[in-house]
Amino acid sequence: MAEHVYEVSVTWSGATTGYRDYSRNHLLLTAGPPPIEASADPVVGRGDGARWNPEQLLVASLADCHMLWYLHLCVDAGVVVTDYRDDAVGVMDNIRFQHVTLRPRVTVTEASMVAPAEQLHAEAHKKCFIANSVNFPVGHEPVIVVG
Repeated sequence: MAEHVYEVSVTWSGATTGYRDYSRNHLLLTAGPPPIEASADPVVGRGDGARWNPEQLLVASLADCHMLWYLHLCVDAGVVVTDYRDDAVGVMDNIRFQHVTLRPRVTVTEASMVAPAEQLHAEAHKKCFIANSVNFPVGHEPVIVVG
């Protein structure tokens, strides 16, 4: 099996003079795309709510990986998707994520594609690298509509 390497830099500067005093704002960088302005969760870690936090990024990674596999599988199965939106939710206690639920709403072009479109979510879950790497359940509540 091929090995894939992903390099990301996290940069921060400031002064850690006191727990309430230092900024949690930082940048996530990699070659190619623009930086992501990140921070800690405002409720948990005194961060900036206008920036992405690691917990949001984990839920987004799960939803994104699932979508990309799902669309690939739809192409292979002849299911024509014209719209996809996932309102994913992650639930965490004070120590770890308890679960993430993906709630994709998928629009297909024909009624005959609804059943296969529903079934392909299970296969996408099996193939998602991120879902296979976490130690908590990732559920799916897909809705398929014809449009």
